[in-house]
Amino acid sequence: MSAARKRVAVVGVGTMGSQAAWRLAARGAEVVGYDRFAPGHDRSAAGGETRIFRSAHFEDSRYVPLLKHADALYEQLQQETGRELRRLTGCLLMGPTEHHQMATVLQSIAEHGLDHEVLDAEALAKRFPQYRIEDGDAAVLDRRAGFIRPELTIQTAARRAEQLGAVIHRYTTVREIVPVANGVEIRTDTGSERFDTAVVTPGPWVNDLLPDLPWEVDIRRLVSAWFVPTTNAWFGEERPAFIRTAPTHCYGLPSPDGISVKLGLSQALHRPAGDPNELDRTVQPEELEIFSELIGRYLPDLHPDPTRLSVYMEGYTGSSRPLVGPLPGAENVVLLAGFSGHGFKLSPAFGDIAADLALDGTSSQPIDFISTVGRTEA
Repeated sequence: MSAARKRVAVVGVGTMGSQAAWRLAARGAEVVGYDRFAPGHDRSAAGGETRIFRSAHFEDSRYVPLLKHADALYEQLQQETGRELRRLTGCLLMGPTEHHQMATVLQSIAEHGLDHEVLDAEALAKRFPQYRIEDGDAAVLDRRAGFIRPELTIQTAARRAEQLGAVIHRYTTVREIVPVANGVEIRTDTGSERFDTAVVTPGPWVNDLLPDLPWEVDIRRLVSAWFVPTTNAWFGEERPAFIRTAPTHCYGLPSPDGISVKLGLSQALHRPAGDPNELDRTVQPEELEIFSELIGRYLPDLHPDPTRLSVYMEGYTGSSRPLVGPLPGAENVVLLAGFSGHGFKLSPAFGDIAADLALDGTSSQPIDFISTVGRTEA
C-alpha cells in the first residue's frame, strides 16, 4: 500500500465485494465488510453452482486485458487457499458469422493472441455432436475458458480476507452511506462506523442504497434451468461450456457432477425484478417455452423437461458497461455496479481495481471505458 494504513468498508460481500475485501486485506488495509445475508448466498446473482470463465470477449475487446488479470488472480486465490474455484474445460462461442458479436470475438482473439480453434460444421458435428449450428454460423473454441464455482469462490475470497485480518459483519444491512470530512460513515440498524474510504458493491440493491445515483441500473430477474442429456455426448472427454449469440442469445454449462446441463438466457429475455427484497422465485410454465425452443433447434440431445429451476437477479446499465469508480460527489466512495451479466468471470480483477482506487485513488488497469469519472451515459 502506498500510504498509511487505511480503514476501508466493503458494503456487500458478494461477487465483487468478497474479491475487494481479499485484495484490500492482502495489501494491509483494515477491512470491515457488511452483508445483508452472508458471503455465498443465493439471493442475488451468484448462485447456480457454475458460471462461465472465458478469455475472449463478445462485447468489447477492451475487456481482454482485464480478463487476463482476472485469470491470474483466480490462479493466485486457488494457490493461496488450496480450493478448486474453476476448471478450464474450454468454451464454444457460436453464432452467425455476420453477427457483430462474432466479429468482435474474432477481433479480440486476433488483437490479443488468444488460444483458440475455429471449427466448421463438419468438425463441430464430429467432435461435439451435442451441438447444432446452422448455415452461415461460425464456431470458435476458446481454450482458456471453462467454469467457475460462484458460491465457493465468494466464500473462499471472503474467508481468505478474514484470514488476512478483515472483519465481516454478516446479516447486517447497510442503510446509508454518508460522506463526511476526510472519510465515509456507514450506518446500519445497530449504529454507525467511520472509515477512510468505502467500496460499495450492492448488486441488485444499488437503487435502494443509492437512490440518487446519476445512472440507471435496470434490475432483472433471470431464470436458470437444468436439463438431463439423453446421450453421453455432453460428458465425453471434452466438456466445454457454450455461448450462442443469435438469433437467441443463450449459454450453457455441463454440470461438474456429470448429470445435467445448465442453460441461461440474455438480458432481453429477463423480466424486471421489481423490489429486490421480494423477488418472485416461482417460474411459470410459459417462461420455459424459450428453453424448449432452444433445445429443439440447437441442443436436441437434452430432455426438454427441466429437473431444476432457479431464479436470480442482475443489474444492467444502458450501455451494458459496468459502473466502476468514485461515486459522483463522494470521492471517498468507490462504486462497482451494473455488471450487466458479465461480472463474475472478471470479479477478481474488479476487486483488485477497487482496492487500487480505495487505497491509491487510481489504478494501472485499463478502465477508462467503464470508469464513472466524467461518465454521462449508463
